[in-house]
Amino acid sequence: WIDPDRLGILGGSYGGYMTSWTIGHTDRFKAACSERACNNLLTMEYTADIAGFLRSYVGAGHLDNPAAYARQSPVSYVKDMTTPVLIIHSEDDLRCPISQAEELFVALRWLGHEPEMVRFPDETHELSRSGSPRHRIMRAQLILDWFRQHLADEGRAGPAAS
Repeated sequence: WIDPDRLGILGGSYGGYMTSWTIGHTDRFKAACSERACNNLLTMEYTADIAGFLRSYVGAGHLDNPAAYARQSPVSYVKDMTTPVLIIHSEDDLRCPISQAEELFVALRWLGHEPEMVRFPDETHELSRSGSPRHRIMRAQLILDWFRQHLADEGRAGPAAS
């Protein structure tokens, strides 16, 4: 009952990292939504409120082995990304600063892709769980609209109006 030609992928935080990573390593998905993701492990070590955390994940410090951080960063594989992607990020996110979203967005645009990026002002890493009700509703609607647009059955006239 799953249509392999209409698969989407979505994730936030580590799931956002995995979403960005996945679309850099496969074209299996027709659309993606990466939320509050870490897209560049090296720059994240300089900007996040959890500096030093990635050392245990990568196995070395960012000053000792920057190549290891680059190798495990989704943005390093941006040239292989062909999946349409919606990037959602909060402007006051200290865990994964907004620059993480901007790096992926700019790199994709630089390569001629058309990613969409939505920034939420006055929100943190917790937007989906404890953000303002207005922004949580907007976020949910953006995601639903994105996947309706990109995963629509091409045999139908189009997605239903919301």
